Amino acid sequence: MKKIKNLLLLLLVTSQTFAQNLNIPIPNNPAVKMGILKNGIKYYILKNTEPKNRMELRLVVNAGSILETDQQLGLAHFMEHMNFNGTKEFPKNQLVDFLQKSGMKFGADLNASTSFDETIYQLQVPTDSAKLFERAFQILADWSHYATLDTTEINNERGIVLEEERARFKNAQGRIQQKLIPLLLNNSRYAERIPIGKVDILTSFKPDQIIKFYKDWYRPDLMAVVAVGDFDPAQVEALIKEKFSSIPENKNGPKRIKYEIGTAKGTQASLLVDKEIPQTSFQLITKLPREKTKTQADYRLDIAENLFNQMIGTRMQEITKKPNPPFVFAIMSYSPFLAGLDAFQVVTIPKNADGLETAIKAVMDEQERLRKFGFTKGELERAKKDYMVSVEKGYKEKDKTKSGAFVNGLIQNYLQGTAYTDADFRYEFVKKYLEGITLAEVNAIANKVIKEDNRIGMVIGSEKDKDKLPSEARILELINYKSADLKPYEDESVATSILEQIPTGTKVVSENKIDEIGVTELTFGNGVKVALKPTNFKNDQILFSGVSKGGTSLYSDADYYSAELAATAVSQGGVGKLSDVQLDKFLAGKVASVFTYIDELNEGISGNTTPADLETALQLMYAYVVQPRRDDEVVKSFLKNQKELIANSLKTLTPEKVFSDTITTTLYQKNFRRMPTKPEDIDRVNLDRAYEIYKDRFSDMSDFTFVFVGNFEVEKIKPLLEKYIGGLPSTKRVETFKDLHIDKVKGMVEKTVYKGLEDKASVNLQFNGNFNYTEEERLNLDALAEVLDIKLTEKLREEAAGVYSPNIRASYNKLPNPTYNLTIAFGCSPANAGKLAKIALEEIQKIKVNGPESVDVDKVKAEEKRSVELQVKENSFWNSYLSDQYFDGEDLNFINRYSKDMIDKISIESVKKAANQFLSDNFAKFVLLPEKK
Repeated sequence: MKKIKNLLLLLLVTSQTFAQNLNIPIPNNPAVKMGILKNGIKYYILKNTEPKNRMELRLVVNAGSILETDQQLGLAHFMEHMNFNGTKEFPKNQLVDFLQKSGMKFGADLNASTSFDETIYQLQVPTDSAKLFERAFQILADWSHYATLDTTEINNERGIVLEEERARFKNAQGRIQQKLIPLLLNNSRYAERIPIGKVDILTSFKPDQIIKFYKDWYRPDLMAVVAVGDFDPAQVEALIKEKFSSIPENKNGPKRIKYEIGTAKGTQASLLVDKEIPQTSFQLITKLPREKTKTQADYRLDIAENLFNQMIGTRMQEITKKPNPPFVFAIMSYSPFLAGLDAFQVVTIPKNADGLETAIKAVMDEQERLRKFGFTKGELERAKKDYMVSVEKGYKEKDKTKSGAFVNGLIQNYLQGTAYTDADFRYEFVKKYLEGITLAEVNAIANKVIKEDNRIGMVIGSEKDKDKLPSEARILELINYKSADLKPYEDESVATSILEQIPTGTKVVSENKIDEIGVTELTFGNGVKVALKPTNFKNDQILFSGVSKGGTSLYSDADYYSAELAATAVSQGGVGKLSDVQLDKFLAGKVASVFTYIDELNEGISGNTTPADLETALQLMYAYVVQPRRDDEVVKSFLKNQKELIANSLKTLTPEKVFSDTITTTLYQKNFRRMPTKPEDIDRVNLDRAYEIYKDRFSDMSDFTFVFVGNFEVEKIKPLLEKYIGGLPSTKRVETFKDLHIDKVKGMVEKTVYKGLEDKASVNLQFNGNFNYTEEERLNLDALAEVLDIKLTEKLREEAAGVYSPNIRASYNKLPNPTYNLTIAFGCSPANAGKLAKIALEEIQKIKVNGPESVDVDKVKAEEKRSVELQVKENSFWNSYLSDQYFDGEDLNFINRYSKDMIDKISIESVKKAANQFLSDNFAKFVLLPEKK
């Protein structure tokens, strides 16, 4: 008896010690320098050398749309726009102009966002220019206090903000959102303060209202500066003090109130329908008090909640991989919501409206199964493995982590008071406490988040299906539905290997080094070629891809859909003796992602792994080639679901879908292989033929070229490659793709589509034709597209105030025949569609006659040089670039010549020549207008 008492006492003492040890603050990253200026501005500074010669800057304003008065609805967001349209140091549009000349791109390196509670301005700035380095902090200071808010500029900006509102909200989703927000936000102040605002106020507000908002809320006690990057922290701190210390306090400013979303008893239900919603869905959202992460005990609970989300996500995905699943998609997750609340969310998408009640019952079954029985030991063990791998990866990459990854933690510390820890603490903490998180602890989370109060269930669907959709009373019945014979989740046993037998392989028969780009080429006895590029861009990443010529082009129209879906069908079945579900379980705790594909001109393999898991990834690649698993029951179920989804979507075609299909079918002259997929097309898939085609495409790997990029040593991975790459099947047949002559229409084409309920138009201008595919022509076409992007943003957005964001894109292909395309697309008011299209074409004509302005050419060159600096430090770039160069038979050293010599060859004359060459005879103009009433 005494021994038992002593044991209980020991357990109690241990438990108390454990609680004491964790009831302390999470340590902040000691490398972060944090300070507060006398006027109240807070700053965070962190030196981080990835990417080199770059820094991330943020101005964080603890003020958003929630603070607007009734006369200011939308002005928090409007103010964000105005900070790009005139400050003390950068009048009118000089800010964007200055940064573009410095090689920064609007949208990518220079941006901002406004939400309910905060406004955040962002810059990614090169640090190897002393002038730009200093000016970057001046820009942040200007945003914080020195906006000019000129009346003319305010009036010019109204049209742009209204076009943003049109683009975001003049659609089915926007209309549904307007009905949904009051329900979700419980008719709180948040429901009345959507950041985009009200159109009538945006159109007519007096400038003094936005000036008042700026003076009231852009003040030192509500602002923070965040700087992370490759710089001298002391210099950054000195610049922050120099630029921000003189900003005066606003001691008479209004109080910054923290608003709340009230709770509601019970469950609300809502049926929301719209004429243009193509897909039926169900959502159940339970709002819960937010638990802030401040102590180490909180952090341990966060880990448990992460495991909870991982496991329930895996269960939902597993259901969709079984024959005849009750839904095509479903998620459950516990995550932050808004205004100091978290939310437990359940979402499902049925095959069609007829299957909605089945889908709802299925997800409610899973929720109840989770609450009643919890998870299994095996599920938790696999989730812990995956979680530990992700933490270990962050630890291994701590010196290669991009500066942008640190920014959000510092912002949240300022706004929410949450800790910003580092990779060392995270790794050591997880290593120490992860295994101690029990199944009972994780299962208890289900009871915490699955509640019957303060929740809302919503069915969203098409008006055409209204008679098939449940009433609000029926939605409540479905939410409260409890299955009488619910049983615990059954966890399958986990396999111990992918391959039953390891291949013998073949040796390297030839080796060639290309020192200019750091590539070693190997050829194996089976004929497969491999290009290896070791890098130090990441410590724990290896990317690989393999490709050969052929693809669906080799098969008749009768076999087209079987060929098109062959790789997808195989992916549903798994490999060897492992189903896809069993394979996922086997791969827990490993980073080994591999997929195969069959495109029109090629077939290929892509993979993502780590040095530690490279052999597993190679085994998986080998299995997909040699031992694909056929599971007709699963694949037939998948195809049936796809057919029903397509049929359902055709009942309610969105304006965007109709417009996109019209463009494609018109340009490709209704070619069979460019037509939208119809339900009956799925019936053309013959599974026997699909597997035959898959095996045919991957039965001879001798014409494949693989590329491996990442952290490895050539000599050390050779034995693995000899085994698995050298062991791939080879018949050494000679083949290539077939030119199907799927050519775009020639000459001038104009087409107007009338579809849609809103006062909203889309314009799409396309130029296309044959292409020489020389390095010079590719350079000039890309430069032309960038010049047009700058010029049309200036003309259509800034001067005409008629669009929010024009999209200009150039593309080209060498195979099967060299062709190019240049697309100009934008959304606008129907009343302005013709005028804006005319402006775009007039600008094109000016460039054709006079060439571009020299300042625009200089901006393009600067942006391109800065862009390439970053691209060539990414494994993903090299994996894609080398694969494309090998496939097209192009010079592997092109990128070096491009960055060193070719960019400087861009000139007024070269762009003018490109405009006359590429923007000429083959021109198509498409306009989407609302339906005629």
